[in-house]
Amino acid sequence: MSGLKRTPLHDAHRALGGRMVPFAGFEMPVQYGSILEEHAAVREAAGLFDVSHMGEIFLSGPAAVASVERLVTCPVDSLKPGRVRYGLLCNEDGGVVDDVTVYRLAEDRLFLCVNASNIEKDYRWIVRHAQPGARVEDRSDHYGLLALQGPASAAILAQLCPLPLDSMKRFRFEEAAVAGATTLVSRTGYTGSDGFELYVGSGEVGGVFQALLDAGKPLGLRPCGLGARDTLRLEAALPLYGHELDDTTSPLEAGLARFVKRERGGFLGAEAIERRASAGAERQLIGFVVEGRGVARAAYPILHGGAKVGVVTSGAPSPTLGKSIGLGYVPPALAAPGTRIEIGVRERAVPARVVETPFWSPGRAS
Repeated sequence: MSGLKRTPLHDAHRALGGRMVPFAGFEMPVQYGSILEEHAAVREAAGLFDVSHMGEIFLSGPAAVASVERLVTCPVDSLKPGRVRYGLLCNEDGGVVDDVTVYRLAEDRLFLCVNASNIEKDYRWIVRHAQPGARVEDRSDHYGLLALQGPASAAILAQLCPLPLDSMKRFRFEEAAVAGATTLVSRTGYTGSDGFELYVGSGEVGGVFQALLDAGKPLGLRPCGLGARDTLRLEAALPLYGHELDDTTSPLEAGLARFVKRERGGFLGAEAIERRASAGAERQLIGFVVEGRGVARAAYPILHGGAKVGVVTSGAPSPTLGKSIGLGYVPPALAAPGTRIEIGVRERAVPARVVETPFWSPGRAS
């Protein structure tokens, strides 16, 4: 795997027996043992992920907020320091450059957490469109990022951090010492379960990683790899860039309308999104459950009456539900829950049914 980047925790993954694979230009652990056991740990106790491959792009200065306000689909000017907001970077055609989380650090300072595969692309895009008076810095190499996810995550983190975690709301963050290291503690995540994301200096993240594993072991914490991260996010119907989202896909057809504040306009791609909305979507993202024998995988065809009508973007067996589930694009007329479709699995048409998403959340399951 020569030529791949490594996170600061590479040696720790090797020591834990992680099976390393290429992902988004990095050498990353896909699993340490059983993906099923790692998935179950997050749903029932807690899991710890190395997501240091993600990028952090900072904007500062008097035009920082105005620049981000112009770049993303969500309002930023109203975002108070200490809060996080999910949004999308869109191009002039209304397609998605990337989906990001925006952190408001101060009145004149923010950063965007971006997908690993898009760091360079996003940085160039932001520099190109930032206003004079905004300084843009790619500080991705300066940080390690850990995701501590699951119902026991607060109890585990509380052993190493003085923050009143029980009262911290979702999409809020604070800076504090975690195991002695200065850390931005954010109540966010990408699994559907409760949890935290921890931004730590790259030189100190190894100590925090080990301290969390030690503190969490009695509570069932397990190190988790990309395999469980993918099945967890799929159960929560969270989009993955390059699968559900890309430069040609509108946020509206991807089911992300609530993150596009169309009434304010003014952001890049707003006019194109309105034109596409007026013309009517040609396709819509759905969730489905496979009812026959077989597993839906990305790029498998979606069929209706024997004819191809769409494509699977993500699919896998759901460890929590005991069913094969997936996401994919179909014409809007076939997107209603209950609609019968088929998935082309190795030249077989396997019955499936459109369902409401998310497939799983702490309060419901399909």
